[in-house]
Amino acid sequence: MSRPLTTALRRLAALAAAGALLAACGQGTPADPGRKDRADGASAAEGLPVKPVAPADSVTDARGVEVAPEKKPERIVCLVALCDDMLAELGMRPTATNSALLSHPEFLGEKEAEKIPVVPGGFLSPEVEAILSHEPDLVIGLEDTHGKLAPALKGATTFWPVQPETWQDSIGYLRDLAALTGRGEQAAAAETRFREKLADARRARSGRTALVVFGSDENFGVATPGSDVAAGLFPEIAHYPWKSRGVEGTYSLEEILARDVDVLFVETISFGGPGKKLSEKMAENPLWAQIPAVRNGDVVEVDPEVWAKGRGTRSLGIVLDEATAALRRAGR
Repeated sequence: MSRPLTTALRRLAALAAAGALLAACGQGTPADPGRKDRADGASAAEGLPVKPVAPADSVTDARGVEVAPEKKPERIVCLVALCDDMLAELGMRPTATNSALLSHPEFLGEKEAEKIPVVPGGFLSPEVEAILSHEPDLVIGLEDTHGKLAPALKGATTFWPVQPETWQDSIGYLRDLAALTGRGEQAAAAETRFREKLADARRARSGRTALVVFGSDENFGVATPGSDVAAGLFPEIAHYPWKSRGVEGTYSLEEILARDVDVLFVETISFGGPGKKLSEKMAENPLWAQIPAVRNGDVVEVDPEVWAKGRGTRSLGIVLDEATAALRRAGR
């Protein structure tokens, strides 16, 4: 049986992989009351075109957070990868970031991403002085990690605490940022691309059992809908019999073995330098080899920057592409 997640791993993985507060199916602002999200997830290809949001000086997100920058945001510092994802979809770049997401080839690639300054302190403890040295118009962070920075940033910049739990939340945040930056057309195009991918994946839904696990070389957890944005896509594209047990519980290898997992996606979350992949570490347990996905060679190591931390429409589109391809290959 797996050991419980350590405090450090649970904090990094849970915070990086998903939010833990109430989800919302729609996002709207007084500037554009027609922005309510379609909870059924119908795509533009299914006859519901995505309309660009109107520019707005302020927005109120689905969690009731009012965001009112002093001017249209151009210099944006990202403390959470969702921010980098949204800016990429809007055709913008962060002024500074503490995420490695933009190094992915589907974003900027390593060479271009290296040009963007990195906020020291890492994800958990970004340095306030370093943030403010970039003179940002807007700082976007994860509420339950970076909310503590709000008092130090107040008066110097506008801080927006986000907490996505579902893909609908991610779309809502994208629309809100598009309204603030006057990039409604770009957001509509990005949302349309994602919704079309999701619609295609739904139509090709697999009956195979899938599982997403995350962890370090010593501990692992199961990504579940409601606690992980990417995992929330899986019940729509495969059989995904995993539900959240809260922060105090995860699944054992014995329980996973009993579910006859056909395709297993693995997110290795490293602390410090590179080490063993989680799948390599798990292979030391005899039970691992008995899982059907392992026996059949259907274990896929995925990029945690995209799968666990990205949470935006571009990242989730990559998840859909990689997941559906792996599900199609399974058992061949």
